[in-house]
Amino acid sequence: MQRVSLFGYGKTTKALTKLFPNAIFYDDKVSKPFRDDNGFRVKPSSEFNPKYSDLEIPSPGIPPSNPLILQAKNLISEYDCFAKNSPLSIWISGTNGKTTTTQMMQHLLKDKGSEAGGNIGTPLGDLSQDADMWILETSSFTTHYTNLAVPNIYVLLPINPDHLSWHGDMDEYVKAKLKPMTNMKEGEIAIVPHNYKDVKTSAHVISYKDENDLASYFEIDTQKVNFKGAFLMDALLAMAVDKILFDRVDYEKINSFVLDPHRQEELRDSKNRLWVNDTKATNIDATIAALQRYKKLHVHLILGGDDKGVDLSELFEYLKNCSVKIYNIGSNKEKLSELAKEYNIEFELCQNLADAIDKIDKNLTGSEVALLSPAASSLDEFSSYAQRGDEFKEAVQNIS
Repeated sequence: MQRVSLFGYGKTTKALTKLFPNAIFYDDKVSKPFRDDNGFRVKPSSEFNPKYSDLEIPSPGIPPSNPLILQAKNLISEYDCFAKNSPLSIWISGTNGKTTTTQMMQHLLKDKGSEAGGNIGTPLGDLSQDADMWILETSSFTTHYTNLAVPNIYVLLPINPDHLSWHGDMDEYVKAKLKPMTNMKEGEIAIVPHNYKDVKTSAHVISYKDENDLASYFEIDTQKVNFKGAFLMDALLAMAVDKILFDRVDYEKINSFVLDPHRQEELRDSKNRLWVNDTKATNIDATIAALQRYKKLHVHLILGGDDKGVDLSELFEYLKNCSVKIYNIGSNKEKLSELAKEYNIEFELCQNLADAIDKIDKNLTGSEVALLSPAASSLDEFSSYAQRGDEFKEAVQNIS
């Protein structure tokens, strides 16, 4: 009997017990061994011994530096478990927009028997292998560990600095994002930003420089697509796959898609002033995309959190050409304030999110915009980016 070790006791690994009913979990947060409600053994990470394991499968978020990963001798990814048994698979990756692109694609292709999962919330172990296709939001964590599985269609959004503390540096992050391409075969398709058009692959490569380039290649009229700003790219990539697979462009259907909250979500306070909840902007590129949308307005920008070791100078190079005042919060607020001084950008050092909102409330006029677009993770002070966004919205709604 194959001895299977699951690293991390979470949603991804729990779903794999359908494939490996005798698997043992190892988790850094567990201090004493126990059996869960389903009878599975859960042990502290320190009890893992590679001599007694034939196969190791990690939760995607466990970094390569973790002792479990360093000890593993037979490591495969969640995706690799389904390399031989998955239906037609479409992987969506990139730094920003992959969740929305995945959701839009599922919206367009659901009538063709698709199921969506991966990083979007449903692990592969909970997807039906009888579905006609899988649409998978795919993180760089997953591609780093994946060596057997490949997509039939790989959709790559632009790559910008993110998760550098996990990967080690930008080169390793990009390498992880491009890894699926290098393993793809003839007859498979990769849609990628133009600067990756020469990556060695047997797949057919379709490269794009921007939204206009994509729309032109796939003969999509952007004037008939209701999504603008950062969401236009997401919509075009979803429509591109629909065009490749079924030779259709359905404007009515894509325009009926409803965006999730927390990404450039506009709201008005009691004084009819514009506030924007973009808490999901956890990296530089996402924040720049939000600033571009409001470039004609003076912006009161809330920045800060856990920046994951990223060099923020690119953001400040952009900010110095904006009409903006920044309000710094989170664990990197001192760093942000020093950069603001260096780039001569007006700023206020705030105690927390609530303090930033109070300060903006005193300064915001009806012709300006208040924007929460932190360019950083929320986990230094919040349980999730959603909690950060919810607290922002509640505070704005309570302004009198």
